Amino acid sequence: MLYAFICTDKPNALELRMKERLVHIEYLNGLGDALKAAGPFTDEAGSPIGSLVIVEAKDRAAAETIAKNDPYAKAGLFAAVEIRAWKWGLKNPEVK
Repeated sequence: MLYAFICTDKPNALELRMKERLVHIEYLNGLGDALKAAGPFTDEAGSPIGSLVIVEAKDRAAAETIAKNDPYAKAGLFAAVEIRAWKWGLKNPEVK
């Protein structure tokens, strides 16, 4: 099953985000094929203010473990993380 992590940064957290960015990216890349998509939400000026991460996990508990082990989460970057089951309907490269 796919899960979307909708993460909102704490206010004025850009410095923390940039400090943890490389280990965050390494962590996500380390998920291998379980990582389906990821990227930052931005404000109108283009500065990151949150993250969208989509992963495949066996169940919600496994998805929650992935989310809580993200270096951004461990560093306290996020004000909120919402985890939603997600169905990839259109332009899914794994469905012909």
